[in-house]
Amino acid sequence: MRPGEVLLVQASLRALGPVAGDTTVVDALLDALGGPEEGTLVAYTATPENSDTSRLVRTMTATWTPEQVAEWRAGMPPFDPAETPSSPTMGRLSELVRTHPGAVRSTHPQSSFAAVGARAKEITELHPLESHLGTDSPLGRMYEIDARVLSIGVEPAKFTAFHLADLRMPGIPVRHYGCVVKDGGRSHWVRFDGPLLDDLHFQVLGEEVLRRATGVVTGRVGAADCRLVPMREAVDLAVGILHERPELRPGAPQLGD
Repeated sequence: MRPGEVLLVQASLRALGPVAGDTTVVDALLDALGGPEEGTLVAYTATPENSDTSRLVRTMTATWTPEQVAEWRAGMPPFDPAETPSSPTMGRLSELVRTHPGAVRSTHPQSSFAAVGARAKEITELHPLESHLGTDSPLGRMYEIDARVLSIGVEPAKFTAFHLADLRMPGIPVRHYGCVVKDGGRSHWVRFDGPLLDDLHFQVLGEEVLRRATGVVTGRVGAADCRLVPMREAVDLAVGILHERPELRPGAPQLGD
């Protein structure tokens, strides 16, 4: 890691082994970046629970009665960037970045990012509803900045930036999304259309990217295998692989949504 760079961290704290203190890892990462005055630490703080269309929610409600689904929808709290916790599926470190002093968060009610440091506001200030993880999202800005991604004890299946490669493919299906937001002190469901998002192919795609990439640095921290990956190189390689292997693209018959 280099002082002054932008780093997207995706981590399993459990993979590290015992760590003293809740904020130890976040503080160590910020120190390695030269402190928040120089570097910027970013985490994906998504909330797929705030949805009636996500795979997570469809699985959760699959055996519910219509009455139970209606009750759940009516009681869904609206997304609040300052208060809504990131999903447990994002991992503990994402929530520690979100709640770190000075952290700011993008406003997307399903696909937000939180950041701490010199370029945090620049990265998170714009996040249109229709651009969950596209070029107009914080993920797209990190690609433009040439950020790197630090994976701590997680597999390529979790490499969120591959969505940028997916969205460069022709004919990506469009789907309908729903979530709860606050407007004028009241909560309500909003509906919008956006590209289909899927990550079922990320493990295969990531393994091939890692075979071809030249800028990846590997190492071990505690008990965790770690990779430091240039986001731009990884995404650009993924684009080429998806052109070679169209069966991996979102919406391919063997993939879910």
